Amino acid sequence: MLKTLFMLQNNLLAANERCFAFSLNISLRSFLIIIICLAAFLTSCSSTPDQNQDIDYSLYQDEVRELNEKILSLATINHDPSDYLLGPGDLLQIKVFEAEELNSSVRVSSRGFVTLPLIGQIMIKGLTAREAEQKIEDKYQERYIKDPHISIFVEEHFSQRITLVGQFKNPGTYDYLAKQMLLDVIALGGGLSENAGQIVQIRRGGSDQKNREMYIVDLDRLIKEGNEELNIAINGGDVLFVPEAGVFFVDGAIRRPGAYPIKHRTIVQEALMEAGGLAGYANRESLQLVRVIDGKRQVIKLDLRKTESKELVVKDRDILIVDASAMGKLVHGFNLYIGIPGAGGVGYKDPENF
Repeated sequence: MLKTLFMLQNNLLAANERCFAFSLNISLRSFLIIIICLAAFLTSCSSTPDQNQDIDYSLYQDEVRELNEKILSLATINHDPSDYLLGPGDLLQIKVFEAEELNSSVRVSSRGFVTLPLIGQIMIKGLTAREAEQKIEDKYQERYIKDPHISIFVEEHFSQRITLVGQFKNPGTYDYLAKQMLLDVIALGGGLSENAGQIVQIRRGGSDQKNREMYIVDLDRLIKEGNEELNIAINGGDVLFVPEAGVFFVDGAIRRPGAYPIKHRTIVQEALMEAGGLAGYANRESLQLVRVIDGKRQVIKLDLRKTESKELVVKDRDILIVDASAMGKLVHGFNLYIGIPGAGGVGYKDPENF
């Protein structure tokens, strides 16, 4: 009897061991299957064509080469010294031909003034030497000299600078000695690189974000269509940015206007979110899409209330301009100032300017 019980116990233990081994084998197999499936899923996600959309720059290189030829033919590289821009720190020799005792050697102050005999302080910052000569002549003629003739020689020039970034052949920071137009400055940077897009972004303004301005110039319209109004004057301190081909631009009533690369299939709604979303004063129904169609820029009006507008796929060189709402600007620009009794008040600032 005891022998029978002992054999039965051994059989039960062996059965339990086989069950445990079987269940352990099933668990390991399931775990391995899960790991393999997860790895396959992650691999498929990382290799999705939409997520790694390469730009074929060869499609744009002939256009860029043609643009460069026209830019270099239209640009003015050499400038007359009388066109030099005057700025803080410049040392000037100012000669008055009719009265040598009024000749002076002066340095432009940090605020852009020079102090001259008889006429005192006069602002010349940002003027060319020729413009400054005319301004000083006018001042002397008002009270002291019937027909004055002024000559300015720049003995030391602490020039302003401009910065070229992105797809220029020779990006960098350049001394800005004389007034130049956009095409002149592009030529100064050696022209466009082979991977360049055909849009130039000019960032201009003060030291803080509120006072900055941004301009977007379409080189197709400027050069191929001959729209000379787009060949804007460049100021000292400007930053010019040429993006690679394969970008879209967002401007208008948007939180972060600028250029954004097309890294994957992007629809209008996603493009606006990438630019920080709509500003508080935006017209949430109206959007202008500027797109190249058959070689020409066309403006397409979109209604952001409609699904087909929000889900429209963004293409290379598209410009999305979010319209501002008059009521939104009024509400967001209205300010209430509260202070001591009698010192309060209301005011308005255009929200597009801050």
